[in-house]
Amino acid sequence: MNDRLEQRIKEGYRIEYGEAVELERQTPHEALWAMAGRLRTHFLGDGFDTCSIINARSGRCSENCKWCSQSRFHRTQVDVYPLIGAGEALELAAHNAAKGVRRFSLVTSGRTLSDTDLEKACGIYEELGRKVKIGLCASMGLLTSAQLRRLKEAGVERYHCNLESAPSYFPELCTTHTTEEKIQTLRRAREAGLELCSGGIIGMGESMAQRIELAVTLRDLEIRSIPLNILNPIPGTPLENMPRLTDDEVLTTAALFRIVNPQAHIRLAGGRPLIAHLFPRLLHCGVSASIVGDMLTTTGSDIDTDKEVLKKEGFRIG
Repeated sequence: MNDRLEQRIKEGYRIEYGEAVELERQTPHEALWAMAGRLRTHFLGDGFDTCSIINARSGRCSENCKWCSQSRFHRTQVDVYPLIGAGEALELAAHNAAKGVRRFSLVTSGRTLSDTDLEKACGIYEELGRKVKIGLCASMGLLTSAQLRRLKEAGVERYHCNLESAPSYFPELCTTHTTEEKIQTLRRAREAGLELCSGGIIGMGESMAQRIELAVTLRDLEIRSIPLNILNPIPGTPLENMPRLTDDEVLTTAALFRIVNPQAHIRLAGGRPLIAHLFPRLLHCGVSASIVGDMLTTTGSDIDTDKEVLKKEGFRIG
């Protein structure tokens, strides 16, 4: 039965939500992992896509997202600073480019950017475009169509806006903005000519069925880069005492995201240190990409270590 489903997916079939829920419930997880690995190989070969980010504006966020250390609603020890200058961004972008990393993104805290800060960011992007050979991405909240077009003019190729969790669960995690506002931002970005990147965080109390709901929502939006974050509970946030996911949950979630989104890059993102021991296995469960280096307010992965693992497991960066 699953062999037939796998073949149909290879031929272009889009598995639906209820079907994916039943697949997870009725199939041994080892079989799901293997199926996801074969689909990854079929659609994406042995290449592994990399990107990096810089926390370009930190803290004092007006939104009340329960997982986030940068929200002004929570008592955390996060650094607080305004938009960085071009020098810091250039240094990190050049370092990543020299390591073979393909893309680099400025990520800013807050619901959105003022036009003044957006122009400063565009100036940084224009300088990056002149001086560093690396693809440019942006993650700056709920921007307007005009702002997104301006980023495109400045050389940005891809816009990131995570849905974070299933539409049915997101209101439990944040009440200051909605999933629909995020989806509208993604649609505006596409209309501006930008590629899209959107994913979520697992381990925030959602069910496996809701993780599948998120995967299907992203598939229906035709997202081709899907960051998969593992919650790293931050002291001072409402989720500081959330229990850690089991290895089985992480591997199975990654596999299901691949099965639902067979042609997308399933990208490891936040929480890498929590699952460092799983990295080799995740490569064979459908994962095809990663954010490398440090994350926004937590440590990430070492680029050279990742390269060694990729080589050992038969994958290549590119």
